[in-house]
Amino acid sequence: MAFTFQRLKLPEVVLIQPQQRGDQRGLFLESYKQSEFVANGISDRFVQDNYSHSVRGTLRGLHYQLAPHAQAKLVTTLRGEVFDVAVDIRRGSPTFGQWVGTTLSSDTFRMLYIPAGFAHGFCVISEQADVVYKMSTEYAPEQERGVIWNDPAIGIIWSVTQPVLSAKDLTLPSLAEADINFDYEGEE
Repeated sequence: MAFTFQRLKLPEVVLIQPQQRGDQRGLFLESYKQSEFVANGISDRFVQDNYSHSVRGTLRGLHYQLAPHAQAKLVTTLRGEVFDVAVDIRRGSPTFGQWVGTTLSSDTFRMLYIPAGFAHGFCVISEQADVVYKMSTEYAPEQERGVIWNDPAIGIIWSVTQPVLSAKDLTLPSLAEADINFDYEGEE
């Protein structure tokens, strides 16, 4: 197997560690292998790749797209280090409003799988960071939504108290006021 898969406190969110092979030339790893992901419960078809470059203290998020354009994401850091967060925003979920976070860095090339129905954000904790996301649906600007990064009802413990934010992220609503159309489907 080229990957190990670890379900986190929110079990739909999965931390993935690719196996690295290194020698005097450098290193090699598989960054995605559909058969192994499907065998471990991640069956999303990824159709768009995004890249962001950010400086220390930048916080991007918490973002999502409404259904039917909801996006599952597979996030990794190619340079630097980020604190990456997923928040359950599925109405009726036993973990609604709860979050999980982990550090992603170019030292480990760990990836975070965030399913549709979860808001996503990250904060840069290194001098700079390059982050790549695989997306399960294409960007649909009219369906883009978000939740304010410091909503006390969620209580995320970020690594920065005064982040660098976009004008749009500064005005995002609280979770209680957010436009959400995800419902928890539970276990059958």
